Amino acid sequence: MKKLDRYIIQKFLGTFFFAIILFIAVAVVIDVSERIDDFLENEAPLRLIITDYYMSFIPYIVFLLSPLFVFISVIFFTSKLAYRSEIIAILASGISFYRILFVPYFISASLLVGLQLYANHYLVPNSNKTLREFENLYIKKNYVNRDKNIHLQIEKDTYVYVGSYNNNDSLATNFTLEVIEDKKLLYKLAAKKAKWNNKEKAWSLTKFQARRVNGMKEHFREGEKMDTIINLHPSDFDRRVTQKEALTTPELTTFIAKERQKGAPFLEFYLVEQHRRSAIPFATFILTIIGLAIASRKVRGGMGFHIFIGIALSSAYIVLLQFSTTFATQGNLSPLLGVWLPNIFFGILSIYLLWKAPK
Repeated sequence: MKKLDRYIIQKFLGTFFFAIILFIAVAVVIDVSERIDDFLENEAPLRLIITDYYMSFIPYIVFLLSPLFVFISVIFFTSKLAYRSEIIAILASGISFYRILFVPYFISASLLVGLQLYANHYLVPNSNKTLREFENLYIKKNYVNRDKNIHLQIEKDTYVYVGSYNNNDSLATNFTLEVIEDKKLLYKLAAKKAKWNNKEKAWSLTKFQARRVNGMKEHFREGEKMDTIINLHPSDFDRRVTQKEALTTPELTTFIAKERQKGAPFLEFYLVEQHRRSAIPFATFILTIIGLAIASRKVRGGMGFHIFIGIALSSAYIVLLQFSTTFATQGNLSPLLGVWLPNIFFGILSIYLLWKAPK
């Protein structure tokens, strides 16, 4: 590796990690100011605040925005090279523009992409698990979930309706379970209350009625109390936790397969999360090309103009990603296409800007 390559890699990675450290410091200070009352009120130990909360909070917030920090870092240090005419000197020495791009820039980007892929698929989900456990214990310990009119599909032809649910005592009211096959009702179980029995891993029904339809025959049963095991857990009602963010990719893949077998709706949200973990890190390559193509040109506005363009393009990427993922989860757009669409659009833009860049 030539001295020039080491120089550019050092500038690339040094600027990126310096920006990340500054961002972490600002994010932690802001979060501490917002959480300090919760920590004191719930008597959270200082050791756990540091090891469980902030050591889990930092990876989540860093790798969420790391491709954009890569972009800003490339814009920043490359514009400095251009302002000092170092880019002109490098090109004048006979080194091609593409040699600069595909060796020092892409080596640096590849190291960061590998780090982001590992973090998105394994590190961040495990950190989110620890973070959620800490929040449930010391921040949201008195939280009571009283959702109303809940509809769930727990198996392919099995549906559950609950009038209201209280997570504080795992109690559901106006509980109804229906098995519908080929638009025909085969079984219906209704109860005034349904309470989770953690010891037996079953639901205890109060004042229940059960109907089973077999052709023209109907079997009816009612009683004051009945214990039953169904494919439903209290965690299925808990809407506080973004479950998909706390599952490693192998766990998420297994979860999606099980939910698909049950015919459960809203799989698009989990599929978007699955594809997002790979798509966003690969955006680092695209944003590196765009950053180099823009910032290598020496302009009158100098570094300030380059940073302005960088922030504008970063914002455009985030907006496009938000729009495409929304269409993937709420509309008819494929989750795979929805997640990769910003990369496709900005990939085409990067090729155009690379072609127009001074060489």
